[in-house]
Amino acid sequence: MVLNDPDFYRDRYPHYAALRAKAPVLPIPFAGSGSGSGSGAGAGDGAVVVTGHQEARQALASPALSKDTAAYFADKDSDRTLHPAVARNMLTTDPPEHTRLRRLVTRAFTTATVNRLRPAIEALARQLTADWEPGRQVDLVEGLAAPLPVTVICELLGVPEHDRPAIGVWSAELFVTGDHTRIDAASHALAAYMAELIAAKRTTPDEALISELIAARDGDDAPLDEHELLSLAILLLVAGHETTTAAIGNGVLALLRHPEAWAELLARPDRVPAAVDELLRYDAPVSIATWRWAPAATTLGPDPTPVPAGSPVFVCPGAANRDPARFADPDRLDIGRPDAAAHLSFGHGVHRCLGAPLAHAEVEITLRVLLERFPAMRLAVPAEELTWRHSRLFRGLTALPVRL
Repeated sequence: MVLNDPDFYRDRYPHYAALRAKAPVLPIPFAGSGSGSGSGAGAGDGAVVVTGHQEARQALASPALSKDTAAYFADKDSDRTLHPAVARNMLTTDPPEHTRLRRLVTRAFTTATVNRLRPAIEALARQLTADWEPGRQVDLVEGLAAPLPVTVICELLGVPEHDRPAIGVWSAELFVTGDHTRIDAASHALAAYMAELIAAKRTTPDEALISELIAARDGDDAPLDEHELLSLAILLLVAGHETTTAAIGNGVLALLRHPEAWAELLARPDRVPAAVDELLRYDAPVSIATWRWAPAATTLGPDPTPVPAGSPVFVCPGAANRDPARFADPDRLDIGRPDAAAHLSFGHGVHRCLGAPLAHAEVEITLRVLLERFPAMRLAVPAEELTWRHSRLFRGLTALPVRL
């Protein structure tokens, strides 16, 4: 399968184009599928990969596809020991369960709430770059793209400052290594920490989001149980920064490789918000969406492609964003592209990224600060020497050396 090719992690877009040229909804072999018995999973002998924009948009919103991983894997042998609070969370549920959980945290990520956070986000970006001097070489991922979003989400949730470095390590283990043993171990470490934090905040509540969730859990109506409280807190913590780190790194790299776009934003900083959408389209931080599968046989696409019962469905926003049937000259970065906001980098439908307004603001503010403070910034190494995370889900750099 092309998604296992080592070259895929270096530059996945030619691979996506090759898949799309065969069909925007393409059946592929998949060793992880198997017979089902009683869990709702059928006897599919393959999977489906979705690379067309129209087809991906349909798949992301389709009620015929499930995100219930517990139902899919219930009858399948596995040697994984992922902590249950990481394995099953809001992302791996369908409505109405998903609707109930999402409703509890939606207001923390509205556009109005994010607008109130913007001054603090800008102050943090300036603080993180305060000792950066022109002429110096820095790793933009380590120094800015990684610490900024993790600090913001930790502030929102109420994670103490001295615990945040460990959060970054566990999160990287979960999403970057690709090593199942390390992933499973990190899931238990993170769950144990979060359980301790919840216990501490029960004793000494504050105004942050975890305390609000505890109050909901312990209230008379109790809209979530203890497992849901733990899993929701973990999900908000790790999902709230990894994608934004990737988006900042990918976006800055794209601009530095297209100096005419960098120069245009220097001249017209008012265009930065729209440019963020084009950067998200051009190099999506979430390249393959989280797990979906078909409990019953269905079809996808305007020219219906059968999806057998039990089949995993890999929806690829990174490919859909480069679909020439939706975007003119899709492999070209165009920060003035009028339809850039039609990208699927935040997903679509009821599972659309809850933190999209926050992520968009963080990328925008970071770019504004960099353009203002370091207008002559450039790559410190050839782009071909940069290394990328070994992850199907995320498309992100391990480091971004720049000369200020």
